[in-house]
Amino acid sequence: MGQQTSAIVLISCKDQIGLVAAVTNFIHRNGGNIIDLEQHVDSQDHEFFMRVEWDITNFKIPAHQLGEEFNLAIAQPLGMQVRLCFSSEKPRMAVFVSKMSHCLFDILSRYQSGEWNVEIPLIISNHPNLEKVATTLGIEFHCIPMTRETRQEQEKKQAALLQKHQIDFVVLARYMQIVSGDFIRQYQNRIINIHHSFLPAFPGAKPYHSAHQRGVKIIGATSHYVTEELDAGPIIAQDVVPVSHTDDIEDLVRKGRDLEKIVLARAIWHHLQNQILVWNNRTIVFQ
Repeated sequence: MGQQTSAIVLISCKDQIGLVAAVTNFIHRNGGNIIDLEQHVDSQDHEFFMRVEWDITNFKIPAHQLGEEFNLAIAQPLGMQVRLCFSSEKPRMAVFVSKMSHCLFDILSRYQSGEWNVEIPLIISNHPNLEKVATTLGIEFHCIPMTRETRQEQEKKQAALLQKHQIDFVVLARYMQIVSGDFIRQYQNRIINIHHSFLPAFPGAKPYHSAHQRGVKIIGATSHYVTEELDAGPIIAQDVVPVSHTDDIEDLVRKGRDLEKIVLARAIWHHLQNQILVWNNRTIVFQ
């Protein structure tokens, strides 16, 4: 695995006395230095959540044994669900896109500038329009058209490409296709979607037109993990911007797309920083 700079543990379990002390004592007695610690208790359901990151430069337990040691010493006795990761790991992200390019361009800009610690080896689309965007950056592009009749077979091609490129998570950057339950289960809580926040009030192909006719005063965007219930997965990030009677439909579309880029980028950032715990179809997003 190579030399790691820090370890990150995400924890959920029933709330009980001594949880924070048990984790921090484990880190202390093994020579770790805590960099960041955040915890939260859901008082209604008495559920405990925690994210702790520590420097393992001089840690007594080797990185490849850390998960097993933590599980035996802390997680099992206290009934914890634990996810361990390391700050030096570089996840591999695939981007799915259709014809709208604004989210893809924003992602690739952040990727090219080195803002994110991520690899993007693969872009998949159901249209050929954005192939040159990918290939200019040396990213493999595959056009896989979708119809209701061919969806199952085409998703198999997508899944094979994700496996070939060892993809860790998928971003739907305005990918205008419904993803099947079988596909979602292969990447549970690892498919991030973005859409406007007019649902369910303004469904259909022209939500901005409907919102403009209704005279809305804010527009928003929502990014969430994908589940089998359409657009109802655990929300990672949201935001709104004000609009007024002076804004026409084009203004609403422009402001909405700009917000979609920002909110999707925030969600990807939280995922890359291992700051998200999913519980009961909602998220705890540590900062």
